[in-house]
Amino acid sequence: KSRYCGFFYVALSLLRDNNAHRPRAVTAMQQIAQSPACLVGLHTPSRWRRLACMLYEGILLFGVVFLAGYLLDTLTQSRSGLILRHARQAFLFAVIGLYFILCWRRRGQTLPMKTWDIRLIERDGRSPSTPRLLLRYLLLWPIPLLAALLVQGATRISGAGSMDLLIVFTPFTLFIASWFDPDGQFLHDRVLGTRLVSVRKPPV
Repeated sequence: KSRYCGFFYVALSLLRDNNAHRPRAVTAMQQIAQSPACLVGLHTPSRWRRLACMLYEGILLFGVVFLAGYLLDTLTQSRSGLILRHARQAFLFAVIGLYFILCWRRRGQTLPMKTWDIRLIERDGRSPSTPRLLLRYLLLWPIPLLAALLVQGATRISGAGSMDLLIVFTPFTLFIASWFDPDGQFLHDRVLGTRLVSVRKPPV
């Protein structure tokens, strides 16, 4: 009888200790779950997801560019896209940058990034500052522009005007550097200390 009582006492003590530590464990798990940088352990989204996000982004940017161009044509009374060509390019460059920076600054996501569960953060998990977001937008352009110049040069050398169609693939040259990055990040993110992370919740 004393042996059974001793066993019951030990079991009751273990149960009481587990209940005492359970709120602390639950609180720790809640803090981890609420931290945007710890949702999935800072995993880099796959290249396929980023590619799909870029394609979706291009569809939305078509609407942004159309509205911005319509506003410019209305204000300047221009009848052709060749009129005020350089001013038009500078205006669209600024509008596209404003679109990205506002979205990144608010939640670290554009609508396509939210759809594909991708978020832009700094390496420590915080949201990037506005100057850093501006630099990120500017650093997005050199590699695609260099690729576009190579396409233009190849077109002139070969004399085949149809090669100009390859310019639609130049934005995807951003992925080239990701194959050499240890985390699969883009070159501009590696330089600035920002990164794209997956916020897709793991299956239960």
